[in-house]
Amino acid sequence: MKVPASKAQEDMHKEAKSAYFDLPALDVSIAFPQATPASVFPPCVSDYYQFDDLLTPEEQAVRKKVRECMEKDVAPIMAKYWEKAEFPFEVIPKLGALRIAGGSIKGYGCPNLSITANAIATAEVARVDASCSTFILVHSSLAMLTIGKSCYPVPPCSFWIALCGSEAQKQKYLPSLAELKTVACWALTEPDYGSDASALRTTARKVEGGWILDGQKRWIGNSTFADVLVIFARNPSTNQINGFILKKDTPGLQATKIENKIGLRMVQNGDILMKSVFVPDEDRLPGVNSFQDTNKVLAVSRVMVAWQPIGISMGVYDMCHRYLKERKQFGAPLAAFQLNQQKLVRMLGNVQAMLLVGWRLCKLYESGKMTPGHASMGKSWISLKARETVSLGRELLGGNGILADFLVAKAFCDLEPIYTYEGTYDINTLVTGREITGIASFKPAASSNRSRL
Repeated sequence: MKVPASKAQEDMHKEAKSAYFDLPALDVSIAFPQATPASVFPPCVSDYYQFDDLLTPEEQAVRKKVRECMEKDVAPIMAKYWEKAEFPFEVIPKLGALRIAGGSIKGYGCPNLSITANAIATAEVARVDASCSTFILVHSSLAMLTIGKSCYPVPPCSFWIALCGSEAQKQKYLPSLAELKTVACWALTEPDYGSDASALRTTARKVEGGWILDGQKRWIGNSTFADVLVIFARNPSTNQINGFILKKDTPGLQATKIENKIGLRMVQNGDILMKSVFVPDEDRLPGVNSFQDTNKVLAVSRVMVAWQPIGISMGVYDMCHRYLKERKQFGAPLAAFQLNQQKLVRMLGNVQAMLLVGWRLCKLYESGKMTPGHASMGKSWISLKARETVSLGRELLGGNGILADFLVAKAFCDLEPIYTYEGTYDINTLVTGREITGIASFKPAASSNRSRL
């Protein structure tokens, strides 16, 4: 058989196509006029148990301003950027104007919010778009909190936010980070060490005037465009983990985007390579001297991550509630069918429970009573219930449940990485399990070739 030349193949395919083959897709409002897409975001109707009454006026004000910004400025563009797997840099100044970056950090231009207000802001961003929420969380609740210090009391255990940065570092970096004039990332995970992050291999070798870093990081959000990179590396002389602040374009530093993600597609997760990267002594974080210090930062971060699936579930419920009332089949709105009402009520019940668990977790932290087990159970249980909630939403929207235009498919995919990061569901349950039994079960028992008999 003779294979046609490439030009002949092109002509043949061109002739086979219809005259309208290359036309752009119809706008979704024209293609499906019976229901409103998420670019016009639905009103919030998920606060069935009037959770808003538990919030202070300050916290209610934070919720209102973040909700208005996300619905107005982010909802109309999020599906386009999610489809292209690109970050909407145009929204950064608008997010900066909200004054939520830096959350509960006091001073240095940071907002000094309550932990609850910080959590509410996280949920309101995630309600419209989880990628923007992850962008803020990495920047604020990981990188900025590593440099700064929470304004809230220290829980009476090793799981607390330490003063990791020096006074000079806080003054140098935090003000511009708080305004989102500069962006930060936080690099702990490596290709070979995810859940077992304490075994990381990146090294920091002491030299005159500073340190030489060599190694590789993976899955680092914001890394491809971050101005400031917080890096964790092992000091070979002590075998302990130290923290460092790197600046973009430092010689020997490279960050490249991870392609082909199906979730949080707008988040620019990257692979970081470091080859003989020099970091001056002034950019070593003095408060990070072991992996336990890294865990201190993960405490508040895990609380904030727990509020991401809360926000996602709120948005999905709001979308489904509107869709079921607009979409008609068999001569009646979908909301009139018993099965659909039952699923909608299950979703609503989950949202109420998640809100109250998240709220209680914040109050435990603010009062200095939160433990590692509290934070881990909150994150794992809430993300599990969110998975169930979003799956029900996917069912309710039928065919439109696989289109990003109607939010639910996008939220369905975005929830999967959240279920995994900041400790997988399983690892977080083991943290709580260790706390309630006194027995650690992270590693299997040492294997032996000897028979038990």
